[in-house]
Amino acid sequence: MEKAMGLLRIRVKRGINLAIRDITTSDPYVIVRFGRQQKLQTRVIKKSINPEWNDDLTLYVIDQNQSVKLSVYDKDMFTPDDKMGDAEFEVWPFLEATKMKLDGVPSGTIITTVKPTRQNCLSEESHIVWSDGKVKQNMFLRLRNVECGEVELQLQWTDVSEGNLGQ
Repeated sequence: MEKAMGLLRIRVKRGINLAIRDITTSDPYVIVRFGRQQKLQTRVIKKSINPEWNDDLTLYVIDQNQSVKLSVYDKDMFTPDDKMGDAEFEVWPFLEATKMKLDGVPSGTIITTVKPTRQNCLSEESHIVWSDGKVKQNMFLRLRNVECGEVELQLQWTDVSEGNLGQ
């Protein structure tokens, strides 16, 4: 296995106005993919189109040029799960911010802003912030291939050279 640059913790916070795939609601969960080998999943939230997961999923990053892909599904008991949309985002803007020397910078300082474009799934500007000694980014992703829905995420980086992989 190649040497990892670090660990990217993705907190899948919540879904907003997700598509209805059952009669009046859905039972959503999120699958996050990074590269060919990493696939992680949140828990299923029953009967909600505005689920609150607050699940932490941790990916090891080898190549900063790969995108994180996520798909939202509706859990079904007797039939294949229904797709509720997908989105993706690039990790390189976030990783570039983690390389800056930020010691002494006040907590809450905006390091950079990522704007929504036709190439990304951001539904609004996303700020990369220095907070409590960590680089963090909150983002809202608009789901594609579906009539409605967004997912809110928070990113946080852990450098493998820091020796604090358990945090």
